[in-house]
Amino acid sequence: MATLSSTGSSSTLSRLQPNTVHTTSSNSTIALSTVAVAVGGLGSAESIEPNPKAWSKKSGQATITAVESSNDASRDKKITVVRNTKSLDYIARTMFAGGIAGITAKTAVAPLDRVKILFQSSNPHFEKYAGTWTGVFKAASDIHKTGGVQGLFQGNSATVLRIFPYAAIKFMAYEQYRSLLMPTRRDETAGKKFVAGSMAGVTSVFFTYPLDLIRVRLAYETKATPYMSLVNKIYNEPAGLHRPAHMSWLPALKISNFYRGFLCSVVGMIPYAGASFFTHDVMQEFCRENLPWTLKPNQNRGLPDKNGDYSRLELRTVAELACGGIAGAVSQTASYPLEVVRRKMQVAGALDPKAFVGMWETARRVYIAKGVRGFFVGLTIGYLKVTPLVAISFTVYERMKTALDIN
Repeated sequence: MATLSSTGSSSTLSRLQPNTVHTTSSNSTIALSTVAVAVGGLGSAESIEPNPKAWSKKSGQATITAVESSNDASRDKKITVVRNTKSLDYIARTMFAGGIAGITAKTAVAPLDRVKILFQSSNPHFEKYAGTWTGVFKAASDIHKTGGVQGLFQGNSATVLRIFPYAAIKFMAYEQYRSLLMPTRRDETAGKKFVAGSMAGVTSVFFTYPLDLIRVRLAYETKATPYMSLVNKIYNEPAGLHRPAHMSWLPALKISNFYRGFLCSVVGMIPYAGASFFTHDVMQEFCRENLPWTLKPNQNRGLPDKNGDYSRLELRTVAELACGGIAGAVSQTASYPLEVVRRKMQVAGALDPKAFVGMWETARRVYIAKGVRGFFVGLTIGYLKVTPLVAISFTVYERMKTALDIN
């Protein structure tokens, strides 16, 4: 643990000031560029030993606890370094951490994502492979034969462009909604965690949906299609055929073409993001409280804050991946039927530009064609893709939070 030392017998904790950088005894630095220092019972001190792991959310703030030590052991005190979670610095750090987590996870599962979209949208060239575990690999092999490795990653460039802002907004929004709904640990409930996750998901979808539609259309094309060529094609499709009722406030803008299936996406995001964040948080707490072997070694909880909240201890990488994987499987199951409907609406323009139908009519047609099973076409590959996707995403995000000092 680094020791922040002061010089002179008359030095006090008040020497710690916001917007400064303090050097520690191990020649590392502690930057307080966005923090305020709250000290109770100031006195002279020889050293301060901050515990950078001991963060807890309360009243829109995160705290680091530290112990003031002096020659008189009975005078040990606690100080609190408060980081404002509403500050631009904190928001920027959480967005960067979330963005990196998103593109890392998405790139890792891009080939599976390509195959899943082809299955969901009933692409005539690949429909014969759907429904079996081996079909996933046969479809991937077929794609590789015709398009090589590039074919497996077709549409991934659009994915990266979309997923960075999507994941950045999603994780940042979750931290903000969480601090608003649950300022202390005692305020945490299953319902609030679900609501915070759902709101974060809806917020991110609203800002990034057009990029998602372009990605799906790129993945659906069996031949390589230039990005801007496809954008132009979507833009010039008859706007009236693609404008659902809730987008009627854009009568003169063809941007409504890029929001095909938007309502269905929002409805599907509520159970997906809500279940994802909720399950991940529950699994993390379960591991911390009941499975001590899942915790990283040599961690110190520090001191409780005034609300009695202790720091959140870090999990081992394997445990973190397991928590994320379970969250991915649960959220995928909860939202998959709506995802199938959304994908079919998104690619409808490629099949027949004059055959636009709404969400409920699309769902009805899926049921008539294949029954209940039609809403779960591609779920097998969905598990193969989403389980590692969410696992990697949450794990990278947690590690990025630690690296960026926002844990």
